[in-house]
Amino acid sequence: MAVLAPERTDREPGELRPARSRRRPLPRPRRDTTPPLPADRALAWVLTALLGLGAFAVRLWEIDYPPDLLFDEAYYPPEARELLEWGHEYNRGYTFIVHPPLGKWLIAGGIGLFGYDSFGWRFPSAVAGSIAVVVLTRLTRRLTGSTLLGLVAGLLLALDGLAFTLSRIGLLDVFLQVFVLSAVACLVVDRDRVRARIRAGTTAATGFALGPRGWRLAAGFLFGCACAVKWSGVYFLAAFAVLSLLWDRAAWRESGVPRPTLTAARRGLPGALWALAAVPVLTYVASFTGWFLGETSQGKAWAQQNPGTAFPWVPDALRSLWHQHAEWLTFHNGLSTPHPWESGPWSWLVNGRPILLWNPQGLTDAAGDQVVRYILMVGTPTLWFAFAPALGWLAWRLVARRDPAALVVAVAVAAGWGTWFLNPERTMFAFYTAPVLPFFVLAVVLVLQDVLGRPGDPRLRRQVGLGVVALYVGVVAATFVHFLPVLTGEPLSHAEWLDRMWFPSWF
Repeated sequence: MAVLAPERTDREPGELRPARSRRRPLPRPRRDTTPPLPADRALAWVLTALLGLGAFAVRLWEIDYPPDLLFDEAYYPPEARELLEWGHEYNRGYTFIVHPPLGKWLIAGGIGLFGYDSFGWRFPSAVAGSIAVVVLTRLTRRLTGSTLLGLVAGLLLALDGLAFTLSRIGLLDVFLQVFVLSAVACLVVDRDRVRARIRAGTTAATGFALGPRGWRLAAGFLFGCACAVKWSGVYFLAAFAVLSLLWDRAAWRESGVPRPTLTAARRGLPGALWALAAVPVLTYVASFTGWFLGETSQGKAWAQQNPGTAFPWVPDALRSLWHQHAEWLTFHNGLSTPHPWESGPWSWLVNGRPILLWNPQGLTDAAGDQVVRYILMVGTPTLWFAFAPALGWLAWRLVARRDPAALVVAVAVAAGWGTWFLNPERTMFAFYTAPVLPFFVLAVVLVLQDVLGRPGDPRLRRQVGLGVVALYVGVVAATFVHFLPVLTGEPLSHAEWLDRMWFPSWF
């Protein structure tokens, strides 16, 4: 029990009482705020590169099957071809383009390299999905201070069925995933670099200038790219912009600055407004360069056709683009058309309703028996069933340990999963989890980190923990291999196909 020092009673007349501090120190984390990076930098890069190349090779395997357009490939590869031919998406009367152009420009890159066929329009997705594996590996290594756990995170993402199929189809969401993940990784590097500079700098009452922050500028550019693929990237931008400012405040407070909030606002807010507001907007607008240059771009002539609208002093092209975005917003908010493979956010965590991409009928083998070639976009069950428990464990780490790695995951989950509950009537699909999926995987890895134990734990404890982690990764790998035929459309007998249809909602 703490004993309080008695208050002085021998003050001279007129002597003032010492002012009592009204500030209470924040509770300290029970783990180091930033675990030191391992010393195996070169080896970590080599192993990460090998993992990325392995993921890329598996994703390229028979990626051109089937040659037909699958699901929303009916929209994006044709629009990408128009970008190559016209420099913009043509103003067609029979369809309505509802997404920014950057993701379709990336698909167009594959078409330009390999031609307008299934390999050409799917190749960029394989590249993006493999890069996401590499970035998640590096991000996890930094957050946990463990190369092993980084490799586990990258391997689990490489072995996930939804991430795998998303990397083998010409949709936009895999590009959204890699841009969001890369932007978050850049902000985490910026956090660590700034914290180290503040610790090493001379502490003054008002802090000191931090100078240019290249990693934060890179994050702003990547967040702008994410928004230029799909608008859902803006939730990640907003959430992590706020978190970045809070990281700045925490760094100044740790250094002993008397007014950390004011110091963070003075030293960090102007740069944050440039890096995480202006740069993303400029990047987003720049993705419409072809639209601005084209004479037949969709919606380009709206302002000329409606000269009496508001703000006539604004250039026609900008008014037309603003109007088109208003139409897009109306479309997305009101999208409630029933679809046989739609699903709600609650069901995503348990693979409640995956997406059938391909199921040709009437196939038989040489003996006349039925052959099934089924392509189902479904997450690896032994990984996805761990997501909900991992989120519960994540909440415990936040409350009990105030763990910064858990905070990164929690913010990403709120931005990439929680925001879909804002409009429950909207038609939604399981692949909308693409940008938040790596963070669900990271949540599982944080559980495995506690299973593995800390470096100072007894040797037997670490060995048992390592065995459990290896066993779990092995189970996920075996499950992925078991489901691989229905992820790639390999020929199966009816009995073999039924063996992989674990739930009625998968039919």
